[in-house]
Amino acid sequence: MKFSESWLRELVNPALNNAELAELLTMAGLEVEENDPAAPAFDRVVVAQVLEVRKHENAEKLNVCQVDAGLGGAPLQIVCGAPNVAPGVKVPCALVGASLPGDFKIKEAKLRGVESFGMLCSARELGVSEESEGLLLLPADAPVGVSFRDYYQLDDRILTLKLTPNRADCLSLSGIAREVAALTDSRYSPVAIQPAAVTIDAQRAVHLDVPAACPRYVGRVIQGVNAAAATPDWMRRRLERSGIRSISALVDITNYVLMELGQPMHAFDHAKLKGDVHVRMAVAGEQLELLNGKQLALEADMLVIADGSGPIALAGIMGGMPTSVQAGQTRDVFLESAYFAPAVINGKARRLGFGSDSSHRYERGVDFGNCRQAMERATELVLAICGGQAGPLTEALAELPARAPVTLRVPRVARVLGISLDVAQIVAMLQKLGLQVGQDGERLIVTPPSYRFDINIEEDLIEEVARLYGYDNVPTRAPSNSLAMLKQDGKLRPALAVKLALAARDFQEIVSYAFVEAQWEADFAANTAPVKLLNPIASQMSVMRSTLIGGLVSTLIANLNRKHERVRLFEVARVFHGVDANQQPEKLAGLAYGPRLHEQWGATATRVDFYDLKADVEALLAPRQARFEKAEHPAFHPGRCANILLDGVVVGVMGELHPKWVQNYDLPAAPVLFEMDLAALIQRDLIAAKPVSKFQPVRRDLAFVVDDAVQYQDILDAMGSAKSPCVTGIEGFDVYRGKGVPEGKKSLAFKVILQDTQKTLSDAEIDLAVSQLVAALQQRHDAQLRS
Repeated sequence: MKFSESWLRELVNPALNNAELAELLTMAGLEVEENDPAAPAFDRVVVAQVLEVRKHENAEKLNVCQVDAGLGGAPLQIVCGAPNVAPGVKVPCALVGASLPGDFKIKEAKLRGVESFGMLCSARELGVSEESEGLLLLPADAPVGVSFRDYYQLDDRILTLKLTPNRADCLSLSGIAREVAALTDSRYSPVAIQPAAVTIDAQRAVHLDVPAACPRYVGRVIQGVNAAAATPDWMRRRLERSGIRSISALVDITNYVLMELGQPMHAFDHAKLKGDVHVRMAVAGEQLELLNGKQLALEADMLVIADGSGPIALAGIMGGMPTSVQAGQTRDVFLESAYFAPAVINGKARRLGFGSDSSHRYERGVDFGNCRQAMERATELVLAICGGQAGPLTEALAELPARAPVTLRVPRVARVLGISLDVAQIVAMLQKLGLQVGQDGERLIVTPPSYRFDINIEEDLIEEVARLYGYDNVPTRAPSNSLAMLKQDGKLRPALAVKLALAARDFQEIVSYAFVEAQWEADFAANTAPVKLLNPIASQMSVMRSTLIGGLVSTLIANLNRKHERVRLFEVARVFHGVDANQQPEKLAGLAYGPRLHEQWGATATRVDFYDLKADVEALLAPRQARFEKAEHPAFHPGRCANILLDGVVVGVMGELHPKWVQNYDLPAAPVLFEMDLAALIQRDLIAAKPVSKFQPVRRDLAFVVDDAVQYQDILDAMGSAKSPCVTGIEGFDVYRGKGVPEGKKSLAFKVILQDTQKTLSDAEIDLAVSQLVAALQQRHDAQLRS
């Protein structure tokens, strides 16, 4: 809902500035989404009148104008190229020294040899409108010399409300004014509407063939109108600031009543109607050309307005082109003001692929008690702007919706809101909103008005009390109940700790949809039978993911498209192997791509690889030690993929993305990824105290020549099974193939740390421990010490 603040203040004018008014509306549940000026800042622009126009001697498209800007003395000479400049017109004039939008300064200038002392302005140049067909022509009664900003009310503000669907009563200036008046105890001045004088007998009969869908229909014939009359400047300005484009006087009037009173209306060309008007359901296959130019094949559940020739409007949504009013042709109009049941209109516009201001309101509920008032208001405006003579009202009436009373228990208000209000306070608040309130002790019987479709249960009334009392006025109280600490398992760490550990290693968390493309499942998990959604929100989100890899790769692509060369991502989320809860484990997956380090002068740029990510995984699991065994996985490069094992159990997989998917997903290079069970990551060993040795450690470097087929982990396993208690650490630090090493062999070098907590190790003890390691490798893998 978009509207002008100055228009609202004509109905209710609280002692609040713009910011305070916006805050009040937001805190009352009518969120102010935008609060913008009516026009950008500019100065020294006045209303001026063109006195004389002559052609420029040296330029065919330029004119030399004499302009009265209300400054006294001689007129200003201004060179202008607008096609609609003419003697006698009144236009905005920017004087020398003016600053226009876009930081455009007006200076004395000489155009093709002729001096110019100012500029005549278009609406676009002043930021008043995006459209411009030349100078902004002002009404003949515009006072020369006054500030154009003041005359055009450009210090106005445009408020846009983000209304919830239940607040259809605020889809009008009158509805918002009622709310503001109730919230601020200000005087509400509703639009003064007087019944039009009936001067002709012309009318058209109306029949309600489906009274449940349309229980009230009001029509009126107005003859002798001038459909080509100009829309008044004040009306056009208010409509434009409400986001509605001015079309013609008759159409603008119906839109103005829509914004002012919230009642959608439509004007038919009376001469084009044939016979009586019927409100009925469409016959499947009937055709109707709408005002938006769309040729519509009607369906049987659509409500239409019809005459003897067939459908002439799609009820509550849009009128038909054949009976529309036309400037210069229409002389007589038939105005419509009706109430259509929301259930009949709801969903039709979405099905058709377009909507309208009328359907937006009818779907939510229009005040069924306002139809006659809206008709009188529209008649008043038509007669004032377009002339003509009004006929009597034609009203077809059936059973209107019942407004069932709602019981409100006063003690219940205190229990829900936590504040004590007496009965008189609550009654006064509800009456401010136009609710009828009856009292039975501490029970209030509240009857909602015809414009409040959202009040149906007791909680709705409690919400109204809270809104008027003010959410900020509800005191904050500390909880009165005692709290007890819950037991925590010392062998578990929170998932947040896992996330923080990854964030500390330069990874960033993402959150992606659990709904993914079926192709992702086939590519990254070889899953040809994923869990399918019964009602997917999009064709590319039709199945549930069984792996997090697809989301990471998709996010990587999005980052690469935005020129991010170094990407570190992780996600913690649930995957779905079935519909049962035990088939939906939580996983942690990570991805690394690009340079190992941020670009810098102190290190050579090298790409991240398998071993960099392996270090991240090991740090994530520390102090627990994982094993990495060669594996195959549909997402990863064969030979560059490993299972992650803890205590002999596979808890995850990691590797470099398969070259096929690198090519298919158009990646410049392969990222490395891992995916692990979150349940394994949150497990941790209890810390056990160990004595710190005060004796020097001893280091021995051992290099073994083994077959190429022997894996690094095999060597570690062999030495680990044979090491003595004084061996505190074994780490590999070199792999060598080449001169001095036979073909088909490799040299693996290890650092062995020996230390005792009770004494200094002797040479004999050291030699014995080392010999045990050497013997174990010779026995298991035929390893030979390299000399």
